[in-house]
Amino acid sequence: MALKPADYKTEVHNDWCPGCGDFGILNAIQMSLAELAIPTHKAAIFSGIGCSGKTPHFIHTYGIHTLHGRVLPFAQGAKLCNPELEVIAVGGDGDGLGIGVGHFVNSGRRNIDLTYIIYNNGVYGLTKGQASPTLKLGMKTKSLTQPNVNDSINPIALAFISGFTFIARGYAYDIRHLKDLIVKAVQHKGLAFLDILQPCPTYNDINTKEWFQGMDNIDQENKKATPRIYKLESSGYNGELKDPDQYYEIASRVIEKSNEWGDRIPIGIFYQNENVASYDERIEMKIENYLKYPPAKQEIILDKNKTNSNINELLKSFKVNA
Repeated sequence: MALKPADYKTEVHNDWCPGCGDFGILNAIQMSLAELAIPTHKAAIFSGIGCSGKTPHFIHTYGIHTLHGRVLPFAQGAKLCNPELEVIAVGGDGDGLGIGVGHFVNSGRRNIDLTYIIYNNGVYGLTKGQASPTLKLGMKTKSLTQPNVNDSINPIALAFISGFTFIARGYAYDIRHLKDLIVKAVQHKGLAFLDILQPCPTYNDINTKEWFQGMDNIDQENKKATPRIYKLESSGYNGELKDPDQYYEIASRVIEKSNEWGDRIPIGIFYQNENVASYDERIEMKIENYLKYPPAKQEIILDKNKTNSNINELLKSFKVNA
């Protein structure tokens, strides 16, 4: 039976602020799960803390609402225990690039086959609009008493140098394009990252929906606005790394495009590399039949509390000869 986006909606009603970009992201995730025809019991949505943390409550799959900044360790653990599970981790820019930035960087080294989505609005929306790590230096939103004194993190560039093998940016109000990006991220074999520009109508009165649409700079002659958002694929950009020898050439393009901000803001796929072995493939090389019998499929305890596990061979592999 074909699945529809409605099959992934729960009876719990969304309680975000009216006009919040989170609604668009939620719809795009539900649409992508339906297009990929992932059974509801074969997917798990993990979240951190913040407005975005409510996402698993609104998606009819396994949902795990974790701790502040710790969504990636939870999500990676689940994927390694059950590689057949489609894992999507979500969190805000403060959650993932503030307290959770250490996990963000270290996750890139492993290339575990899951998708991580950051809702990027420049503020801590749940705790009344403090400046998040992605708010630009000198910006003063209506919730700040003074301009932001910290420089901002570049999520795309940080993901690239950390080792993520699929890196893209979407826009919360372009739901169909965002859905396509999520589908490609989930299909990617390795660690995928999506930075989603998500206007916060309550606390960020600078990077608004109208600002992204260019409504603050209307051409008086033809009375039309020029949107800041443009799609990388329509500009001829290609960030796919097919030949490892072209890494530095691609790297230069990724960093250049990731720093493009202001009058022109690119969305789309910045980087994709299918040449790196995923973490579960690396584990398979160390633990025989790991993918066939991962931890989730193993019987650990038998009758009378006798263990069915034998890790002697694994321990031998770590033995250091003096």
